[in-house]
Amino acid sequence: MLKPHPAILRDLVKQYEELCAQSSDRSSSETRRRTEDLAYTLCVSTGTRTVEAALKFAAEQLEADLAESAYATGVPAVLPLAI
Repeated sequence: MLKPHPAILRDLVKQYEELCAQSSDRSSSETRRRTEDLAYTLCVSTGTRTVEAALKFAAEQLEADLAESAYATGVPAVLPLAI
C-alpha cells in the first residue's frame, strides 16, 4: 500500500477537524460538502472505509513518522521529564 506523505496527511486531518469544529445544525451546504470531501479523501489516502478509521490511522502514521524522524536525527521524539 502506498503511504501518504506526512505533511499532506497532517494537513487533511487539520482541515477536517477545523471544519468539524465549525459545523453545526446551521452549517451551509458548502461546509457539509467540503467536510464530506475531506472525509472521503482521508479514507482514500489511508486505505480505510470510515472517517473514524482514517483519523485513527492518520494519528498512528503521523506518530510513527515523528518517531522515525527523531530516530534518524538522533533526537528523542519525547523528551524525558526532569526530576
